[in-house]
Amino acid sequence: MAQRAQPMARDFPDIVKADGEQPIFAPDDQVRISMRFPIGHFRVPNYIRGKKGIVEAVIEPTIINNEEEGFGRNAGNKRHYYRIAIPLTELWPNYAGSSNDGLRIEVFETWLERIRG
Repeated sequence: MAQRAQPMARDFPDIVKADGEQPIFAPDDQVRISMRFPIGHFRVPNYIRGKKGIVEAVIEPTIINNEEEGFGRNAGNKRHYYRIAIPLTELWPNYAGSSNDGLRIEVFETWLERIRG
């Protein structure tokens, strides 16, 4: 019996990706870390909230939202982490070191806001 070829994603160019499958940010996108203070479990340090940075990398594969998982509410919802480059002058306005100095930190997608520029 002949084996049938399986269809490939490229055979269906109009397929709409599920929510969370496609990264919503790309390297070099300018972002701001959300300024919010949820009650309970969260994974974004206070000192980076409200700060601006640049997406340096998209982290693959997607993973479940670990903040929601802490409350048993994830229902399989997966999103991306992003490596964000934050200039040290953004964290400490009087920073006297090199303007090339920065913090690299991985932040979950739900904490990032796009900066339109």
